[in-house]
Amino acid sequence: MTSFYLSFRKDTMKTKYVNVNNLKVAKELLSFVNNELLIDTKISTENFWMGFDKTVHELAPKNKELIQIREDLQKKIDDWHIKNKGNEIKIENYKKFLKDIDYLKEEGPDFQIETNNVDDEIAKIAGPQLVVPIMNARYALNAANARWVSLYDSLYGTDIIESEEGGSERYDPNRGQEVIKYVREFFDKYIPLEGTSWKNIAGLKIINKNLIIFKDDYEYKLKDPNKFVGHRGDSNKPEAIILENNKLHFEIIINPRAFSAAHDIAGISDVISESAVSTICDNEDSVSAVDAEDKILCYKNWLGLMKGDLKIQFEKNGKNLERKLNPDRSYISKDGKGLKLHGRSLLLIRNVGHLMTNPSILLKDGSEVPEGIMDAFITAAAALHDLKRKKNSRTGSIYIVKPKMHGPEECKFTDLIFSRVEEVLKLEPNTIKVGLMDEERRTSANLKECIRALSKRIVFQNTGFLDRTGDEMHTSMEAGPMIKKGDMKSSKWIQAYENNNVDLGLRCGFSGKAQIGKGMWAAPDEMKKMLEEKIGHLKAGANCAWVPSPTAASLHALHYHEINVFDVQKKLASRSLSKLDDLLTIPIANRPNWSVDEINSEISNSAQTLLGYVVRWIDQGVGCSKVPDINNIGLMEDRATLRISSQHIANWLHHGITTKIQVKEIMKEMAKVVDKQNQGDKNYKKMSDDFENSIAFRAACDLIFKGKDQPSGYTEPLLHLNRLEKKASQN
Repeated sequence: MTSFYLSFRKDTMKTKYVNVNNLKVAKELLSFVNNELLIDTKISTENFWMGFDKTVHELAPKNKELIQIREDLQKKIDDWHIKNKGNEIKIENYKKFLKDIDYLKEEGPDFQIETNNVDDEIAKIAGPQLVVPIMNARYALNAANARWVSLYDSLYGTDIIESEEGGSERYDPNRGQEVIKYVREFFDKYIPLEGTSWKNIAGLKIINKNLIIFKDDYEYKLKDPNKFVGHRGDSNKPEAIILENNKLHFEIIINPRAFSAAHDIAGISDVISESAVSTICDNEDSVSAVDAEDKILCYKNWLGLMKGDLKIQFEKNGKNLERKLNPDRSYISKDGKGLKLHGRSLLLIRNVGHLMTNPSILLKDGSEVPEGIMDAFITAAAALHDLKRKKNSRTGSIYIVKPKMHGPEECKFTDLIFSRVEEVLKLEPNTIKVGLMDEERRTSANLKECIRALSKRIVFQNTGFLDRTGDEMHTSMEAGPMIKKGDMKSSKWIQAYENNNVDLGLRCGFSGKAQIGKGMWAAPDEMKKMLEEKIGHLKAGANCAWVPSPTAASLHALHYHEINVFDVQKKLASRSLSKLDDLLTIPIANRPNWSVDEINSEISNSAQTLLGYVVRWIDQGVGCSKVPDINNIGLMEDRATLRISSQHIANWLHHGITTKIQVKEIMKEMAKVVDKQNQGDKNYKKMSDDFENSIAFRAACDLIFKGKDQPSGYTEPLLHLNRLEKKASQN
């Protein structure tokens, strides 16, 4: 790949360079920062680049040092397991060893987080949280607008409602009636009427500040009048009724002329559910951003969201459509005042972790810029526009989620990065808030000290089961063969990990001030199952949990009407903390006696999903997608799921459960399966046509066969390397 170097500093400043694969992109990067990102802010381009230059050269060596510490600790852990191979792991000896090498830290006294200026969507409102790839403007707009979603549409289009026309594009009146029945029965449970059922109502109106529901000659009221907060239109003939329960809202839309109200005596045409209260716009696991061209796209979309002018035109069903950010929702309060509800989800931005560098910018020594530092500067600078408008954060905060941190020192480093960014951007200390991803073993084992390191700016921590499992496998690679992937969720360390995250968050004062989150529902087509199972996240004390789509957000929001999470947190606050011994229990299979068929089936399942994800990542630059599994069930896949699959097969290879020849043959067979599953995609290129020259197939194999030697078992280095090669071949 030919590189061009373009100076973007004035003669009075030290020379810095942008390194990209063509001069046009270099100019685009500079133009974006100088003429879009910083325009109409109080930060001059000169001061921005001078501050960036000073900070990145000061912090890059520390960044490298922290990555080296990871490698040194891993080497010591590998050596310990090799030395003790064949012996039972005695937990006291293991803990002493981990303390001796400084993997386990001494725990300090109790404390409370001191974060200020936190928006209600994070501190006081429990609800679903979307994660969306910021690289895709249409998806990002959909997510931002998913604060309000039609509950009728969400129920009608999913497997929650059963009817003969379930998979048909033709409207089924019977199915529509089942949707109405479902919603009315839900209201009867959580927003009940005094003396009747929502199924019996004939109309609604407002009299003397009260919502009156009538049927024939009788009038009824809500059992709890406070759940009525306002309306739109004439009080005697309202167009919408706004209800509130557990700080979440419903809008009952009344339009007798609408098609959907044809069989509704009350004229209700839809119920709009407040759904994705917050959204993480993702620069990390769900995107494929490997160079300046990709990063510009990510940054531009985030800037558009912060300025409020992001829009996109697209064609659907032969129509030209435009999508842009929704306005706030106006209504008249019960006191007759004009009020508004926030029209969009509160947006957080996820930066990349400390590991990766990016060729967009070179340092003086010719090395690539630490991508996490670049992300912090540019995403925070974009948020300056919102600090003026206060359309996203009403409290004047910037929310950055930081993933894949290993232990307290790396958390302190993140705090230092954000402090430097605040200085350059002339922001008050701790304007930038941080979301802590508890997804690495060294962070889980030292979580209290990680929180302490971020105690003045932390607003979020969650359990990331997928990455956490991948790190569990890699950290203990030499301990023995891992149990099957499906058995991980019932292993001892998982329960301790999930409980420990909630317990420590509550002990450190998160309730009412910060989010405690749980992970993603990965099957977007299985909404009935989600409604049955995901309520467990609320019962576990999480005041937000991840969902894969606006539809899933509207349905998961029903759980937060059923359960007041803050009441649950009060009950959980006094329970005993999880045992560190359980958290450190390694999920290895002692003397496994799996049959050849069992082994091959396990590897085939991992290989198929791995290939299904990697081929889109490498060939098409798709960072997150619904990938059909071996049974053709669509599952959301990203780099975290890829990390598990690749590390699991690598572990079994290392311990002789399988062989390289076996795995290679399975990979070829599964590549044919994936090729067939993608045969309807005109942009798809078959791997099985030429295994030797398929960059995607080679990358997938490398993730397994080189998996043991990858830093922390991460997939990014190999994915980025092969995606860059693919882009070069396409150009």
